[in-house]
Amino acid sequence: MANQLREAKVLSIKTLQEQGWSQRRIARELGINRESVARYLKQDSKPAKAPTGSRSLCEPYREPILNWLEQGLTAQRMYQDLVVEHGFTGSYPSVRRYIGKLKNKTPLPFRRIEVGPGEEAQIDFGTGALVIDENGKRRRTHVLRVVLSHSRKGYSESVFRQTTDNLIAVLENAFRHFGGVPKTLVPDNLKAAVIQADWYDPDLNPKLQSFCDHYGTVLLPTKPRTPRHKGKVERGVDYVQENALKGRTFTSLAGQNEYLCRWEQTVADTRIHGTTRKQVKKLFEENEKAKLLTLPVDRFANFKESQRKVSRDGHFSVDKSYYSVPPEYLGRTLWVRWDSRLVRVFDNRMNLISTHAKQPEGKFSTHREHIASEKISPVERGTDWLLQKTSVIGPETKAWTLGLVANRGVQSVRVLHGLLNLSHKHSSKEIEQACQTAHANGCYRLKSIRQLIKHGADQQESFEFLEEHPLIRNLSEYGNLVRVDFRKEALTYE
Repeated sequence: MANQLREAKVLSIKTLQEQGWSQRRIARELGINRESVARYLKQDSKPAKAPTGSRSLCEPYREPILNWLEQGLTAQRMYQDLVVEHGFTGSYPSVRRYIGKLKNKTPLPFRRIEVGPGEEAQIDFGTGALVIDENGKRRRTHVLRVVLSHSRKGYSESVFRQTTDNLIAVLENAFRHFGGVPKTLVPDNLKAAVIQADWYDPDLNPKLQSFCDHYGTVLLPTKPRTPRHKGKVERGVDYVQENALKGRTFTSLAGQNEYLCRWEQTVADTRIHGTTRKQVKKLFEENEKAKLLTLPVDRFANFKESQRKVSRDGHFSVDKSYYSVPPEYLGRTLWVRWDSRLVRVFDNRMNLISTHAKQPEGKFSTHREHIASEKISPVERGTDWLLQKTSVIGPETKAWTLGLVANRGVQSVRVLHGLLNLSHKHSSKEIEQACQTAHANGCYRLKSIRQLIKHGADQQESFEFLEEHPLIRNLSEYGNLVRVDFRKEALTYE
């Protein structure tokens, strides 16, 4: 009887609500409080529980749901496809509950993937042994292990910090240890290798990308938060930590790495691997070593990289030395990469602008083509350039300049510069006439050219010029010489 009264009251409440009545008006109309109305409506909105042991509405669609689970589809997507493609009449929560039960009862097995020889190496950091120096200072280390996925041959090296430079150095040492380069490298999304993790298109560290380009290999990070994608090296790192380093301390990082090198050769390489059922060293030498990519002749030039602003003198600084760029980059900020041998500068699109040899501290490296033409003096341009410029004035000028260089050598450079400046003030005809007269008289002084231009003298009217020629003595000097000779003759006759 109580249930019938409750059902009648709920039906009345629901009917009044459908007519647009508020909960307050319904309560006043039926003589009950507002909280009871809200409680009845809430209870009525709950779906009725299926009898215990009843079959789920999703059960007929078990196979397609399992297939969708393998594809990684969401519960919402599965519900939509069930409704559209299969005419499903159940609710979305029922699909979610059914998927949860399937995952608990039938977990999908991991797929084991084996690769061919030389195809892949997996990379991971683990915890290294403590380094305690002679002063008792304790430092933590990180051990990086590189494992060839086919043979399981490994290389281990400890570092103090997980930096990109340390990662590159260890990888390079591993390649030399293996005697070749694997085609792909598989790290997780460690910061030393990946700037922004993305399963489809990760943003890789540009220096590490350049390293891979140098060695002809490819970096393929794992899916974020999916360590099983590099399970071979995961177990390999555990093996190093438990078998080689656990309980040990070293007085130096070099001592720890020497021990790891001996351990790899005497323990890790000689073991029978639990998966391959073969000795690691033998499998590597027989099947994998010959399949690795050939090592390049030179090691990777492990550069440093930073932005630099070009100063007003057209140079930027690296390690307290200075390097030039073309004048159009004055005041701009550029990317600079440098190592022990070279300094390379790039624009913002990473197009190479210039390359310099690394200079000692305080030295300048200035390419001549980087100097603005307005800032290069004619003297700096040299004798050949000046001869070419002055020869344009005319053939007489060219003949005089060649005689000038032959007679005065290095001093002729400034004279040529002065003659070039005269061409800005006087006509070619005036200069040609003066050079003709000077050359005919063997005079190669700029002062004489100026005087000849000033007086407008030609070769026939050169008496005044000849009187001032440095090779011709004054007439009074000739008279003195004659008088001296007469006295000598008189004394001889006496």
